[in-house]
This record gives sequence, structure tokens and C-alpha cells, in this order.
Amino acid sequence: MEGVLSRKRNPVVMGAAGTTSTSAAWGAGGRRTGGLPRYLTRPSHPSHPSHRHRQRHHRPGALDKRTSRTEKFLEGLERESEESLEAQRREREEELQRKEGEIEEVRAEIDALYLEIFSSEELRQVSGAKGIRSAADFKSLGREDPESFKLVMDGLQQGKQWKELQERSHALKLREMGLREQLEQLRSEARDWARGATALAREEGDDDDELGGDFGARVGGELRQVNIVFVCGFEAFNISLYKKVAQSLRRMSSGLINLRVFSDRDIEENQDVVLQALEDSCDVFFGSLLFDYDAVEWLKDKVESVPVRFVFESDLNLMGMTQVGTFTMAMKDPGKKAGPPPAVKKILSLFGSGREEDRMVGYLSMLKFGPKLLKYLPGTKVRHLRNWLNVYSYWNQAGAENVTSMFVLIVNEYIQKMEIEMKQVTEMPNQGCVHPDTPEIFESPAKYLDWYESSGPLKGKGAPRVGVLLYRKHVLTDQQYIPQLIRYFEQDGLVPVPIFINGVEAHTVVRDLLTTRYEEDKSSLKSGHAEVDAIVSTIGFPLVGGPAGSVEASRQTEVSREILEVKNVPYVVAAPLLIQDIESWDRNGMTGLQSIVLYALPELDGAIDTVPIGGLVADDIFLVPERVKRLTSRLHKWISLRRKPKVESKVAVLLYGFPPGVGATGTAALLNVPSSLASLLQTLREEGYHVGDIPEDLDGEEVVKMIRDLDSPRAIAGGADAVNANGAETARSLGGRVAAAEVTPSQLRDWLSFPEAWGPTEWGPIPFLPENDVLFNRLESQWGKLGNPNHLSVSAEGNYVVSGLQFGNVWIGVQPLLGVEGDPMRLLFERDLTPHPQYAAFYSWLQNGFKADAVLHFGTHGTVEWLPGSPVGNTGLSWSDVLLGSLPNVYIYTANNPSESIIAKRRGYGTIVSHNVPPYGRSGLYKQLAILKDLVGDYREDPASNAVLKETIVDTIAAAGLFTDCPYTDERPKITPADLGEISDSDFLAYVDRLFTYLKVVENRLFSEGLHVIGRAPDQESMSKYLSAYFGSRLPDAVLAFICEDGSGSATADQIVERFGGTARGQRLCREDVETALEIRGLLLKNTEEMKSVVRALRGEYIPSVAGGDLLRDGPGVLPTGRNIHALDPYRMPSQAAFLRGTSAAKEIIAQHQEQNEGEYPETCAVALWGLDSIKTKGDAVAIVLHLVGARTERDSTGRVARFELIPLSELGRPRIDVIANMSGIFRDSFQNVVNLLDDLFTRAAEAEEPPEMNFIRKHAEEMRSKGIDRPASRLFSNPSGDYGSMVNERVGSSNWEDGSELGDTWVSRNAFSYGKGGEEGSSRPEVLDTLLQTTDRVVQEIDSVEYGLTDIQEYYANTGALRKAAETARSKYNALTSDPEKRKKGKVGCSIVECFGEETTPKELEDVLRLEYRSKLLNPKWADAMVKQGSGGAFEISTRMTALLGWGATSDFKEDWVYDQAVETYVDNEEIAQALRKSNPQAFANILKRALEAANRGIWNASEETLEKLQEMFNEMDAELEGVERR
Repeated sequence: MEGVLSRKRNPVVMGAAGTTSTSAAWGAGGRRTGGLPRYLTRPSHPSHPSHRHRQRHHRPGALDKRTSRTEKFLEGLERESEESLEAQRREREEELQRKEGEIEEVRAEIDALYLEIFSSEELRQVSGAKGIRSAADFKSLGREDPESFKLVMDGLQQGKQWKELQERSHALKLREMGLREQLEQLRSEARDWARGATALAREEGDDDDELGGDFGARVGGELRQVNIVFVCGFEAFNISLYKKVAQSLRRMSSGLINLRVFSDRDIEENQDVVLQALEDSCDVFFGSLLFDYDAVEWLKDKVESVPVRFVFESDLNLMGMTQVGTFTMAMKDPGKKAGPPPAVKKILSLFGSGREEDRMVGYLSMLKFGPKLLKYLPGTKVRHLRNWLNVYSYWNQAGAENVTSMFVLIVNEYIQKMEIEMKQVTEMPNQGCVHPDTPEIFESPAKYLDWYESSGPLKGKGAPRVGVLLYRKHVLTDQQYIPQLIRYFEQDGLVPVPIFINGVEAHTVVRDLLTTRYEEDKSSLKSGHAEVDAIVSTIGFPLVGGPAGSVEASRQTEVSREILEVKNVPYVVAAPLLIQDIESWDRNGMTGLQSIVLYALPELDGAIDTVPIGGLVADDIFLVPERVKRLTSRLHKWISLRRKPKVESKVAVLLYGFPPGVGATGTAALLNVPSSLASLLQTLREEGYHVGDIPEDLDGEEVVKMIRDLDSPRAIAGGADAVNANGAETARSLGGRVAAAEVTPSQLRDWLSFPEAWGPTEWGPIPFLPENDVLFNRLESQWGKLGNPNHLSVSAEGNYVVSGLQFGNVWIGVQPLLGVEGDPMRLLFERDLTPHPQYAAFYSWLQNGFKADAVLHFGTHGTVEWLPGSPVGNTGLSWSDVLLGSLPNVYIYTANNPSESIIAKRRGYGTIVSHNVPPYGRSGLYKQLAILKDLVGDYREDPASNAVLKETIVDTIAAAGLFTDCPYTDERPKITPADLGEISDSDFLAYVDRLFTYLKVVENRLFSEGLHVIGRAPDQESMSKYLSAYFGSRLPDAVLAFICEDGSGSATADQIVERFGGTARGQRLCREDVETALEIRGLLLKNTEEMKSVVRALRGEYIPSVAGGDLLRDGPGVLPTGRNIHALDPYRMPSQAAFLRGTSAAKEIIAQHQEQNEGEYPETCAVALWGLDSIKTKGDAVAIVLHLVGARTERDSTGRVARFELIPLSELGRPRIDVIANMSGIFRDSFQNVVNLLDDLFTRAAEAEEPPEMNFIRKHAEEMRSKGIDRPASRLFSNPSGDYGSMVNERVGSSNWEDGSELGDTWVSRNAFSYGKGGEEGSSRPEVLDTLLQTTDRVVQEIDSVEYGLTDIQEYYANTGALRKAAETARSKYNALTSDPEKRKKGKVGCSIVECFGEETTPKELEDVLRLEYRSKLLNPKWADAMVKQGSGGAFEISTRMTALLGWGATSDFKEDWVYDQAVETYVDNEEIAQALRKSNPQAFANILKRALEAANRGIWNASEETLEKLQEMFNEMDAELEGVERR
């Protein structure tokens, strides 16, 4: 049949290499991942070019035409072999000498620095300092004379020399380290080169020796035993095959070929056995898919003496150990990326399309045809290259027969000739289509569909088609899950188009061979293409480059996005786990590397709805059919969105209302929900959706108010009919109707139950077989018998009521509460958790009652993605998966929150549509602050003439509460007018200067002004605010105004610079800044794409991806919005830049602590590791931890972080500071690789042979060990596995606390769970945490954005504040139990805040930042007015900040009356603002009153009796008003 190949493999002529592994470095199986060899795309120079001129030989059948491209290539290859070994030797010697000279120069600079520092007058008098003339002298003094060394250190720290010495010597030592690494690389390369040169010398005159000189040596002329060691990494499923090959070889050779097979796991678990095999006269080492850093480092050292080494698709440094005769993969030049020798490089140049992203595809062709080219070229060197390609071909083509012949080839060519049959390579096509109903392989999707339409199970039914990308190597090895997967697709009514590929060419298959009805230009498609409705990858990884990552990340994402935008159908990743087994997935969720492959990397391309469909059981791959059904059901829904007429599509829009009772209904972070909701309904009507009879001027506030008032207790008790009658008239006036329903307990049981017939066939090899009604039983186990009248939203008849407003086919409701109001901790404190029954009924009704086609979660963020279940990688018992079912979930999310959005993606199947943040405002000065600035300005102009202003200045400072922000002196923070007589004019002027500087800081501080409306582009004023915040003083206002006023946007950067004559107001213009401003302006105007993207997502279209972040920190790369935002590659954390930033911040933290504590180092610091700031900063906080401990990053050959290495104390020059790494749940789940690396670091630090007084980690570990405490090196703490949050904010929100120590205890109980290597996955270790808290001197917290400051959200006080309180409580207990006063901890626990969103990142004390934030936001009329204008959402924002203010008082004793005084003055005493808040959101206004009263009652605020009476009276009025509404 034309276009069809037989499934039976076709033998080819020996030497015709095959194709590369589809899975390349990762997916060919196995446990861990890394990256494919970059040598495939980053060519370098060879280490062993041929050593002498060789005469060309023409063999029969050789090429006769001298002008062909191939022959020219062969001639060039020969010329390359004529290079001189002597010239290379001299070049290497010169390189080594140059590098050694550079190191000596740096050492001399270091010694000169020490001589300069210790020659200073201050230190010359200190005993021991006089003899220090170099770094070596300094170290020697520390070893030989500790007492003098301590005196020297005290002298250094008293002056400024210590900081100067640290900074300058650190920079020099970094240079030295880099040079030494380069020198060591040069030496290593020289050794490799020397080995190759020696091998070449041995081969002199032996061109025709088939055995390659000494490699053919025999013992006593007889055949000897050949020992081969094979270590494989990520192809665990092939272990059994390789062991069968070993048995076959042993049998065929009468025991002479001894092949020993290991996995990289054996290096950790059975290292002695592997070592013995390598040391026992090992002749050949063969490695494949090896990336584990520890395993690679161990092997590099152990295999160096093995004469023949093949390493394929592994870590680049290990690949460099390849030695096949004179052919090697070793790098010649240090500083260059590992790459192929010129031979491979030149062959590669003959293949490929010329596109950068297609270079790996050219590599596949090279592997197939390279040996055919090389077989005509004589010479030993070329023979070794040809053999290397042939061996690769055998291995890559897989199968026992191929692999057996591969080892026979190696033995015959390099050890000894043996009379064993070596069969020809049998190969399969690089790509093709397969189906279990036919043995044939179809060369194109079109040929496959021709067969399918005549013979396929779903022929002629018009069923949707899904392109399914399969691993070629899995097809080669007959993995049974593949035919099963195809069958399940067909059983569920989908036509699979299964295309096996190598992995690296996935994008070319999607681009050239798959099309859709939505692809407009099809001219570039290849013949044989086919039309599909969706695309599923069972491979994971990025679409472009796959496991190899053949192009740079930014280009890779750009190309994949372009391809997928053209196809414009859902792109889904659904794959079996190949790095961990099914049992561990079921027990702990998807871990580290596996989650990177299936989630993090595909998300860069805009992949959605990732479903793990199976995994490993021992060394075999199994499907979990239940998961495949979830995949196919979701695909059906996505495809139906496109096929179903818009007017018939049903959309459920979900708003949020948590926490209850404080006006949260219809709010979302940074988003004006009412206005956005009204805009959505109007847009849907314009797009052809049925949205009822909504008026043109629909008021979103009225819609939200209507929804807020639906769920009154009286109406709920009356059931759905009563709710429908409640407000029916108002709903009709809005163009909709009240749409409530009841869900009976029996209905809920039916909806939550799996089919009774389900058994092992459907559930697959998970560790247990669930009962069909397991979910319903769990609900009743936790909440009691369903229908209980005490449950939320239960009617008098015992049914769960679901209520909302319906506009045509659009239903709008409020996401239910998770648990019982007043007991918010109940849901999250029990281990076997479930949502509340009404929550389950709500989502189940959306699926089965309303029969929604899609659900739209409206803003940041809801709760469905946070429900109990697998942390990453949903199972059939994960509540998020159960309640969302097959519903496409379109999720509107703020663009600056990639951290929490990945939870919505991974646990909640969210297709993210990002929206912009509101414009930025500058605080300015107001009230007393503005008056004070004028007074201070006048005084500074002429202190003598304006001395009369002194008293007024002092009184105004006191009235504004500024003596706390800007104390007169540390010893005398406050002064009064009466004190002025004893203060000199110069001292007062110096204080006024400091005060003026502080006022400028407050005046220029940024805040987020108002809320964003989705799809609304900024007007001229807002645009100016965005640009002004971004550029600061870099661009003059006049230039920014011109850019914002340019309606057509036609002016270029050059024209603008010319217009202003190159300067504006005396400031020189930077063309690049003007160009960036124009770019940002254009991107911000694309805010309109936000609403378009929502509609496109609701139609099942592809939403392009972009990195999440904010404009101020990350620049224009985060724009435009309306995109499917993603995070980053966890294996590059911390980035190089983040490491430098974090190191700098940590140095400042240490220095500031010493300054405040008489030069003492902090013994323990608690550092917050949060997902959000870690993603946006790329790991600043991780770098802070590293510097405190005294460690640096080590990166593998791909640039990924492989280890955190301890810096020697002699280099560090200070004690190692212990660290509590307090991880958010998102950090814990998203960066498991970093967690493991940090745990390994702390373990090694605790075991380091160092004095305890210089290593506080070891000191504390030894103390705990002496008390019998297990795992005393645990330092990474978080919430229980799969759980999130400290619950402190819930207690504060519900007023469920007595004093701050209770909140500290709550934090401890929620964060005493340890994580790390060796199965440490949430072990409860409160005794370790408590011991560390007793020695905690400082807490460190980063703030990553203007929008989310300390005072803006509850999480900061609930974690940082409560952690600090827990440390203070533990310290008090420790001091009470310690009889020795010298051992008691002194002072209070400090708290360093690092604001990393701007240019100024110097750490500040917590209280200083709180004051700054309250002055610039909550108390600022400018901020207040902006929020009041936002209606109910703005009122809620004000309300939440009042709750946070109380929270800071509770956890950190922030009790400054001026804050509460001015807050009440702004929001209560100002009648206009108070009335606006009361009208737009009465619950929010009531909460403002409540929190002020609560603060007074708890002693946090000293309010006047008159003020309290007024507040109480107003609160009583609001309470009565709200109670009346609720009763209706």
C-alpha cells in the first residue's frame, strides 16, 4: 500500500545509523531528568584531531564526482586530520601558563588588600595585627593564636575596615575562584588531549588494524573475558531488556562477555557493587541518559581509567568522557560549551531546514545517513567516528537484537575479534502513525486517516480528531500502554491520530503535519497533513526542542507560541510518569523533576489541563484508565465549545465571597469585579451569546448587590422557590432572573459516586481499590449525615441550595464557603479532608444540573484549586478534580501573581487569562506631612532667620507621629519644644536634614491606585502614571507627557529625541529609554485583549503564554496581558543575578544586626521562602539563605543548579548562621528540587568538622542530638503535605484569639512539618522547630511588588508576624529555664524586610516599613479617594487593610495610636467617605468599625471615650441594618 510501511522492522546495511531517541535525554524512561546534550546545538572544537597526513584511498564504489557537496565535505574532513599535535601541545601549555599568571595577579591583589587594611592606624595598635601582611597571615593567626585573632576581629568590626575587607576580598576571591575553575578545566582538557595523543601514537602505521592497536590485545594469544559495565539513567523500563541482553551475550560468548547492568539508583543504593564492577578489569563503560548530579560526579572520577567509553544523551560533562579510539567528545577550550568534534559538526551542517529551532531534526537525519557518508573515507580516526555513530544507531533503535549486536560490535572493534554473529541494524522510521488494529506504520497522518476512515473503529461517525504525540522509543519497545491509550480514546468517542516522534521534532510535526479548520494559511504544510480538533502530547517538555531544548528558552517559547497560535486549538499534556512510580504519586503527589517535565516546561508553551495518565510500577509503564477518562472527557468539552453554537453555550461565572461577613462578595485582588462583570456580559452579547435582556447601561454594582443579598437565611430555609422569589423583581429589572436549585443528599451521592462496575480495570495499579461511593462516605465521615440543618445553605427539607442570577445562558453565583463560619480551622486541621457538602453540591450541580459548558472563575482567587487532594498531579480522589470534572475552567488572574496561578493551573485545570494591575500612584504628602515639608524647607533655607519655626516643627512632628519613623537620636527619640534650648542649632539642622530626606522617601513612595477593569486600556492620565512609575527620574515629565498624548502613536524614538533636542529640562535623553517607553505604551494599550482572550478561551481557542510578573520589576516582557501566564524553570533557581542580589541583601542584614547588637552575629535567622517572590525574583530569598549559611551554587554543564556547596570558613571569615527556612505551600510544592538541595546543604553543614562557635548549624544539631531529637539537621518547615496557610489570619478574621502568643502557637502547629531528601515529606518535627525558635534572633521577609505590601494582604502578618511572635515566645521560655544569665538571649527578635521591587533594596526593620506603608496608603487621602471610587471592591480593600492593621498589632505588637487615629479620621469622621463606603459595601464599612473597636478593646489602640462611643453607635446601626437585610 502506498505510504504505508510494515510494522515489522526492515534490516538495513550495516553502518546505516538509525535515529535518535524520541525521548532523548528524559523521556526514554527512567526516573530523573536533566537536559539533552547541548553539544547537539552548541558545536565546539575537537580534542583529538588526527595526528598525521593520510593518503586518500578510493575504494570500489566510492564517489567519483569530485564536485559534489558530500565529497567536498569529505575532503575538508581529511584536511582537518592534518593538524599538528605539537602546535596543539604548545597552545595548551601557553593557555595554562596564562591562566596561572592571572591567578597569581589576583592573589597579589588580595595580599595587597590585607596589607592595606592591617596597616591602618586603628589596627596597628591591636595585638597580632602588625604581623598580617597577606591573606595567609590572617588565616594563620586564626589557627595559631585564637585570642589575638579575636582581638583583631573586634578591632575590624568596631571600625569600617571589616565591611570594606569583606566586600573587596569577596569580589577578588570570586574572580580567583572563576580563574581556578577555568585552570582546572584546562588541566582536565590537557589530560584528555594527552590520552588521545597517546592512543594516536599507538595506532601509528596501523590504519588497517581492525582492532585498533592495543585495544586488540589478547592474553597469551587466547580470547579473554571482556568486562562491560552499563549504567542507565532515565530508561528504567529498559532495565529488564538490558539484563536479557547480558544473559544472551554470556551465552553466545561462552561466558567471555560479561555485561553488568546497573541503574543510576544503584550508585546511591549499591555503590560498592558498582565500584567493584568498574575496578574489576573493566574494558568498556556504557552510559545512557545520566543526569543526576551526584551520580555524574561519581562516574566522572571512576570511569576515567576505562579504555573504551560510550556515553549517550547524558550530562555534557559525562558525555565529554566518551573515548572511542581516537574519537572523543572532550572539550578543547575552557569557557566554551561542550560540543561535538568538527567531524560531527560538519556532518550536522549537511542536514536540517536552516531554521534554528529545527537543528535537532537535522541531527536525526545526520544519525541516519552519517555512517553512509563516512564509510567511503579511510583512516582510523574516521573509522572511530563511524563506529560511534553505528553504536549509537544500535542503541537508539532499541530492542534486544539491536543492543546485543551493538555490544558485539564494540567488542570486535575495540577489545578482541570474536566469532559471534553480529546482525544488521534493524530500524524504524523517525516518525509515523500506528494503530493496534493494523501491523502497518503509516508515514503520514493523512495516510493513517485514509486507512481509519475505511477500517477504524469510529469510521464515518464524524467524531472529533485528536493528534496524539507518542514517544518513538516507547513504540519501539512495544510499551503496552500505547495501544491501550488509543483504545480508550476510541471508547470515549475520540478519533486518535497517534504520531510517534523522537521528541525533539514535536514542533515540526505540529507545524507541518497537523492542521485545524482554524488555520488560515495552509500553504506551508507538508503533504500528508491532517486536520485535528485538539493536540495532546504524551511527552511533556517544551514543544520546541523537547527534552533537548535545542534553542534558547525565550526563542523556544516564541516559536512554540507562534505555531500553536496558528493552530488555535487546545494543546494538552497528558503523559505517564516516567520518573516516579504510581504508588509515590498516589501517596505524595507528583514530585520534583517529574512535575517539571509535565507541568513547568509545557506551561511555557501555553499547555493546559495536564493530566498524568499512568506511571511506573517497578520498571514497567502502566496506565490508570480512570485518569485517561478524565482526559478524554475534558477534551470532549473543550472541542464542543468550538463546535457548539455560541447562542446555546452555557457559561457559569463564579464570584468570590471569602472571608464571610466583611463585604468580600464580588471582589478580587486588584480587579474591579462589578465593572468587569458588566463589561463581560455586554461583550458576550456582542459575540452572539444568549445573555438575556440586559440593558445597555447595566450596573455591575447592582448585579453584585443582588447576588450578595440572595442567600438570606430565611430564603435558604424556604428552599429554591423562596430564593427565586427573593428579589425576582430586581433581577428582572437587570435583564435576568434569580436561578436557584436544590440538590438532595441522594442526588449528591449519585453525582459523586463512581460507576458500581468499576474495579481494577478502571483504576489501574494504584495502591488500593476505592469503593464507588468513597467520596460521599468521606463527606459524611467529616461533616455528619448529609442534610443536617446545621450545615451551610440547607433548606428546611434537608436539601442543599445553590443560588445565583441567570442572564440567558450565563449563570452567575458566588463560590461557596469551605467550612462552617466561626470555625474556619475545622476544614484544614483534619487529615482526611473534604470540602463542605454544599460546596460539593454547588460544583456538582454546575456539571450535572445546570450542565455548564464552561466555568469562568472571576479574578484572583478562588478556593476550588486549594481543596484537599494530591499536591501536584490530580488523582481521581482529588477534590479539585472531582468537582471541576470535565468543565473547561477559564480563570481570570492578575498578571503579577504567577505563583498562585500555577496552583489554579495544576490543581484546578485553569486556563489563565491575565489582567493588568492598576496604575501606580505616588504617595505625595498630605495634612501634617505636607505642612511639615513646607516648614522644614523654609527652615533649611535660612536656619538663623527662621529659628522661630523650630517649635512649630517639633509640634508638627509629634502630631504626625514621626518621631517613631525618624527619631531625634537612638538614645533620645523624642524631643519637645521645651528641649530646644539645650539643642544646638547645628544638631537641630542635622536632624531636620534627615527628616527632610525621610519626607522625600514618603512622598515618592509608590502605591497601586484603584482597581483594574478587565479589557480597559489606560487613559492618558493612567498611562502617564504607569510610565512615570517605571522610569522614575530617568525620563522627564515633558517627554512622558508627549508620549502619552500622541494619539496616533506614530512618533518614533529618534523623532522624540530630536523634538526635545536631545535634552528636556536640562536632562539628557536616552534613546533606549524613549524606545522602551513607546514599547510599554503600545503594550498597555493592548489591555483590550484581556476581554477578547476571555471570550476566545470560552470558545476553546488557544491562549498564548507569557511570563507572569509586574512591569516595575520585570519590564515590558510581562506585557501584553490577556495571556496564559507561567512561572519559571525551577532548576535555575537562584539565577546568577538573584544570587548576587540575595548575597548583597544578606550581607546588609548581618551588618545591620551587628550594629544593633554590639557586633554579635545572629545565631539563627528565620527566612521566608515564598513561591510568589521566588518566582518573580528568580530566587533572591534562596540566595539570602545561602549567604547566611555560607554557601554558593554549583551548576552543571547545562547551567542548572546542581548543588549548594559550603564555603570554607577560612574564606567565609565569619560563623555560619543557622536558618529556619519557612516555606509557603506553593514554594514547597513547586520547587522540590531546591528543597532537596537546601536539605542536603544543611545536613552537610551540621556534619562539617568545624568549631561549633563558627558553625551555629552544627552547634544546634549537636545540642539536639544530645537530647535524642531525631533529624536535628531539619531546617525546611512548612504546612502539612498538601495543605496551605498558617491559619493565623483565619483566627484574626474571626476574632478567635486571646493574645499574640496564641497566634504564635497556631503558626508553630501549622509549620512544624519538615521537608527534604530521603522521604522527608512533611514529617512532624515540632521539637526541632521549637529548639531553633529559641535561638532565632531575626526574621527575614521579602516583598516582591508594590501591589502586595505588608499592610495590603493578611498573609504577611499571619506568617512573618506570627513567626516572629513564636520566636519571641520560645525565647522567653528558654530564658525562663536558663539559670546562667550569660546564656540567656538578649534583646527582641528583629525582623528585616527586603523590598525587592525597586532600585533601593536595603533591608529595613519591620516597624519602619509598616509606618511607611501606612503613611503612603491607608492613611493617604490620595489612596483612599482612589479606592472609594471603585465602589464595593474598593471598600473591601480598605476593610481588609483594617483587619491587617489589627493583625500586626496582635502578632508584632504594632500599637501606634496615630495610625488608628488617622484611619478613623479618614474613613469614619469624613462623612462623605463614610457614606460612600456604607452605601457601596455596608459589610466592609461595618468591618472597618469593628476592627477599630476591637483594637481598642484589646489594648492595641488608646482611643478617647468620645471616639469609642461614636464608633460603637455607628457599628450598632450597621449591625442592625445588615441583620435586617439578612432576615429578608
